Amino acid sequence: MQLSFFTMPIHPLGKPIAQSLAEDREAFLLADELGFAEAYCGEHSTDQAEIITSTVAFLASLAYETKQIRLGTGTVNLPNSHPARVAAEVAMLDHMLEGRLNFGISPGGLMSDAEVFGNLDRDRNAMFVECINMVLDIWAGEAPYNLKGEFFEVSTERTMMKDIGQGIIPKPYQAPHPPIVGTAVAPFSKGVTAMAARGWDPISANFLLPKWVATHWPNYAEGCKQGGRPVDFNNWRVAKNICVADDMATAKDYARDPDSPYVYYYSQLLTKLGAGGRLNLFKEDQNMPDSDVTLDYVLDRLVIYGDPSSVADQILAFREQVGDFGHLIYAGHDWTDRELGRRSMILMAEEVMPKINVAISAAA
Repeated sequence: MQLSFFTMPIHPLGKPIAQSLAEDREAFLLADELGFAEAYCGEHSTDQAEIITSTVAFLASLAYETKQIRLGTGTVNLPNSHPARVAAEVAMLDHMLEGRLNFGISPGGLMSDAEVFGNLDRDRNAMFVECINMVLDIWAGEAPYNLKGEFFEVSTERTMMKDIGQGIIPKPYQAPHPPIVGTAVAPFSKGVTAMAARGWDPISANFLLPKWVATHWPNYAEGCKQGGRPVDFNNWRVAKNICVADDMATAKDYARDPDSPYVYYYSQLLTKLGAGGRLNLFKEDQNMPDSDVTLDYVLDRLVIYGDPSSVADQILAFREQVGDFGHLIYAGHDWTDRELGRRSMILMAEEVMPKINVAISAAA
């Protein structure tokens, strides 16, 4: 099992943005040093807690400082942009990384972003599909493109000067394009099947209960069969909230005290998903009332914490629940305590993952 990193950073309101961004960058650089396989970040334009407004711009700031890790857009929210812009910027980033890029895409989940970009009352899933299809057509085709859909148009026919290169969008470094991944955030996600059928791979979100994460594998396997591709659990990525410390008491304090970044993360997420009518993601039983989905209920089920041995045991137990997967994605949180935040990542890479992989090998 490989270890990767994903952050949709939820920082405390009022914390200096410059400090938060610097710490987020430091987490990516640390992940690279520790041998994490991949690292992703999200983007939102209208949120004072989630302050990475462009995943492409943020990752570009890391392109020449990272050495081995693959960086991933996690995700480009396609209805909020234009396919020509996405195609051009992602291709540029792929060249900056010389092929160390994964292209993560989604319809976007923050309603205030949808409103500010004018698509709150539109079919964002249809916009998403049309946008990615046009991006892929741009990369596969030649200028002047002449693509026309319900939501977007792409053409440089009136202004192209081919002999000097004007009117031509660059193709990516990787041929035919970077690997495409999408975040799966719903139980029994049909999107997982559709992604797999198109040759894309899923990341199961860190805020899904284990029983709902387990529903993604059958859909992924079905999609691979539909697309005529091998069914390989190594391509399934699963994100988890993990806090590792040198001792159990420190880990519990940092994961569950009122000032904990994990507590803050889920207090924000509960409010956002509750307002969007999506508390079902946290329900073991879909008939339970929303009032029973308390902060403690969610934290008990979704945050793994402890010393390295305890965390390894909990992750192996989680794997027993959901089945084999290839990438364990460590979910990044605010570094409320910088040293504890760094120490958790270090222990995860240097002590927890070796224990996990020894146990997996022994059971094989």
